[in-house]
Amino acid sequence: MAPTDRSFARLARRGFLTGTAALTGAALLGGTARATGQDPARAAWPRRFSLPDGFRPEGITIGKAPFAYFGSLANGDIYRAALATGRGAVVAEGLGAGHPAVGLRIDRGGRLFVSGGDSGEIRTVDARTGGTEKVYDVEGTFVNDVILTPGAAWFTDSFRPVLYKLVLDRHGRPGAVETVPLSGDWEQGPDFTANGIERTPDGSALLVVNAFANGGGLMRVDPRTGTARAVDLGAARLPNGDGLLLLGRTLYAVQQWQNAIDVFRLDAAGTKGTAIARITDPRFRIPTTVAAWGDRLYLPNARFDVDPPQPDTEFDAVAVDRL
Repeated sequence: MAPTDRSFARLARRGFLTGTAALTGAALLGGTARATGQDPARAAWPRRFSLPDGFRPEGITIGKAPFAYFGSLANGDIYRAALATGRGAVVAEGLGAGHPAVGLRIDRGGRLFVSGGDSGEIRTVDARTGGTEKVYDVEGTFVNDVILTPGAAWFTDSFRPVLYKLVLDRHGRPGAVETVPLSGDWEQGPDFTANGIERTPDGSALLVVNAFANGGGLMRVDPRTGTARAVDLGAARLPNGDGLLLLGRTLYAVQQWQNAIDVFRLDAAGTKGTAIARITDPRFRIPTTVAAWGDRLYLPNARFDVDPPQPDTEFDAVAVDRL
């Protein structure tokens, strides 16, 4: 059975809600790295912008144009904001209460892949028309985060030791969903376990946050077999690890309740990471996920400390400099 609204709020208070990230990668799991550098015109872009009152943002994704898409935990709406101005609007209406939008990813054709949280759903949405294309009921307990690869969209489930693989054809069109059991070093905790998902720098495997094993960390998962191996992060831990973002060999891991982004340098295969920095900002109000454009990182503030959130609760997104 999917978590109730009450358990959802309880998990939020305990700091175990999840997220999504932006993009990079190569090889088997592919991707696109975005050019960086100082652009004088972009320097005037806002570093904070408001989201609708009561929206309850969680996931963020940025595609090939400077627009950020945010998902609503309240009703599954998708909000798009222009990074140049901060202004935006709801571009896709959700399916209502009980059908949240958690993790998000957009492909180059404008299709959004949406993790449905405790609805147990995976959804695809046309970002141009706002229409819901398809709803997959995977009977998940909490479908959490998503990452795109050339042949699939991969989704985590926070209460089950599985990944969901939504197969994509050579044109990127979704097909059937497969369930891939996690094995090897994977440890399923009694509560929220799997959170953010990314790819290894060489594109050969997946990286998944495991908030339980060894006090919280990363698992490297073979996409063919589901076999997981713990990533060596030294003394670093990710007990509140949420959204992941890989740019080259630099991994950004949002630690929501710590109001921080922990930054690691990974080896090519993603078997080992060295902590190199922690990014904090006084504007952070429990950020959950992160996406990149140019030399900036963008994060929605989920404000999970406001319990219960109200229709007039204010929400926003903020930008910080990437390393």
